[in-house]
Amino acid sequence: MAAPADKFARLAALKPARLAPARHEPAALRAPGEDDVIGRVLGAGVAKNHFGEHLAIRNWFSTPIQKDVSSITLELLSRTRDESLSRKTRAVLEDPARWLFLDTETTGLAGGTGTYAFLVGLAWWDAGGLQTEQFFMRDFTEEYSLLYELAGRVAERPVLVTFNGKSFDWPLLENRFLMTRSIPTPKLAAHLDLLHPARALWKLRLGSVRLVELERQVLDARRLGWRREDDVSSAMIPQFYFDYLRGGPSEPLGGVVRHNQMDLRGLAALFGKINAMLSEPAGIPQEAESLDLFGLSRFFQRRGDATRAQSACSQALAIGLPVEFRPKAQRDLALLAKRSGEHARAAEIWQGILGDPQDGILACEQLAIHYERYAKDVEKAKEFARLGLAKAKRQRLTSFRNLRDVHLAARLERLERKFTARLARLERKSSRSSPAQPRDARAASAQKANSALW
Repeated sequence: MAAPADKFARLAALKPARLAPARHEPAALRAPGEDDVIGRVLGAGVAKNHFGEHLAIRNWFSTPIQKDVSSITLELLSRTRDESLSRKTRAVLEDPARWLFLDTETTGLAGGTGTYAFLVGLAWWDAGGLQTEQFFMRDFTEEYSLLYELAGRVAERPVLVTFNGKSFDWPLLENRFLMTRSIPTPKLAAHLDLLHPARALWKLRLGSVRLVELERQVLDARRLGWRREDDVSSAMIPQFYFDYLRGGPSEPLGGVVRHNQMDLRGLAALFGKINAMLSEPAGIPQEAESLDLFGLSRFFQRRGDATRAQSACSQALAIGLPVEFRPKAQRDLALLAKRSGEHARAAEIWQGILGDPQDGILACEQLAIHYERYAKDVEKAKEFARLGLAKAKRQRLTSFRNLRDVHLAARLERLERKFTARLARLERKSSRSSPAQPRDARAASAQKANSALW
């Protein structure tokens, strides 16, 4: 009879061994066969793993070159207002060798469970330039093989850099991984979506912040070594793929692969441009457009960097903003000066905004606060409170006559009540701090103030 210890030893032997995960090696490529027309058109090799085959296209480009990454850039692009970066995440972020640029071409732009990413483009810094690798599936049956290779690349470089990838590319891929039920979704250390800073920095000047427009207007793609004159339209890409699946021509897909390559290169160049703008001393890039600087200022404001926001906004005004943006910039600069404790400077800026139809009422309110709390001049505070009340009444009556937005009228009515309450408080404060005046003198003073206002 076996000893109890032997029985337990036999049971333990039945437990599965805990193996260390094997390092995912990139699949070796073989040349496509004579009958593989699409492989030869794309200049691709055939990659094979235990899930099957797919096509892979590998290229290296000398431009854009690898950039030194500023810690300020990483902080601004990746942090949230409520949490700071962990030490482990920061270490990965500060190593550009762990970054992976990603862009997909799909069978539809709406997403959903029926949408496939038939081409996944990846790029990373290598030997001072940009290495690209694109996975293409010749049929839907090659999706598992493609996703398996993608998971391996993301595991090696878990910092994802995309353009609108948080809303489209990565959720779509997460969904495709989930649908396989056999390939775990790779975990990201961080995801930097460049659409949001690009929108903040350049939308005021360009209107459209499509990657193609940014390449043309901001990045100077010709200088970087590529052009899009013969580029395919993004709207036509799904149709080209479906035509190919139905036995149609494969040549248009060569244009789709080139389009994806240019998107990857544009993505890397765009990061370099954003990095340069965010890492300049005091947030003032050399030879920048005034509207770009104003956009940069607002980006810094949203991220809580008041010092750099104030510097960029001052520079934008000094260069010369278009007329329609100057009051907005002056308002922002006044609020930033107030938050930094420069109350006299803020009051000086508010004085210049008094005549603005949009922000004049706000300027009156801020000047009334300044003279009451900081300058300790109650009479001046009353003067601006009266002026603000008169402006609010006049604007509310005008909005009623012109049948404007009822919400605007309600907001102006609330402002009237605030000014009225402020005036009442200031009057009480004034009466306590000054000797009583004859009634006739008080009436004459009030009549003089009202005539000055109107």
